[in-house]
Amino acid sequence: MTPLKSEYRLALEAGAQALEAALFGLDAEGALKRALTGIYPGEMCAVSSFGAESAAILHLISKVAPDTPVLFLDTGKLFDDTLAYRDALASRLGLTNIVTLQPDPHHLAADDPDGTLHQRNTDMCCHIRKTLPLIKALRPYKVWISGRKRHHGGERAALPRVEIQDGKMKLNPLYDWPREDIEAYFKRHDLPAHPLVAQGYPSIGCVPCTAKVMDPAADPRAGRWADEDKTECGIHIAEDGTITRG
Repeated sequence: MTPLKSEYRLALEAGAQALEAALFGLDAEGALKRALTGIYPGEMCAVSSFGAESAAILHLISKVAPDTPVLFLDTGKLFDDTLAYRDALASRLGLTNIVTLQPDPHHLAADDPDGTLHQRNTDMCCHIRKTLPLIKALRPYKVWISGRKRHHGGERAALPRVEIQDGKMKLNPLYDWPREDIEAYFKRHDLPAHPLVAQGYPSIGCVPCTAKVMDPAADPRAGRWADEDKTECGIHIAEDGTITRG
């Protein structure tokens, strides 16, 4: 028997359907503008890793509403290049509200006191360093913006533009952009690439769980948790629950 949905869940689904309808026919910039300034002003944030493709969505946000809160998860395991890129790109684009999130020190003391949890349980490491800080930071907002795209493959291959997660609506403005469109957008707007891209990292996360990808035709996320049956950190969960958190 299918369980009954709560009134809140029904209202959330109705809200997602209404947002999808309101964005019908709009391109990524138009969708962002309508959502950020027309439908949910002051009630949206973006979440960005400042990774390989992040400059595209961040550039679009900067054109529409540069004061949009951009939540950045500093796990304590990131490349120094990523932290420097975050600062340089935010300055370049005029983004005025970068919010850096860090794991709760009590959680680290309890579950990862020596910083080696990733060697034993990557799901739990992601959970305390990413998922928990993000869920807490998202509480004030109704909608969050993600830069995920279908061309990443895996669970993202059927990504919708509007989805629901953790009691929030999530907007994926670039959901249908292929890799070629991302590259063309970078070139057209002279956006700086993450410095590690040129070194063979098409997708960039934490140092221990990110590897180079030597085949340019491979899945761009092939270097993430390369030796494990894991493709997501846990901050993104599909509607059918296919991404299981640690």
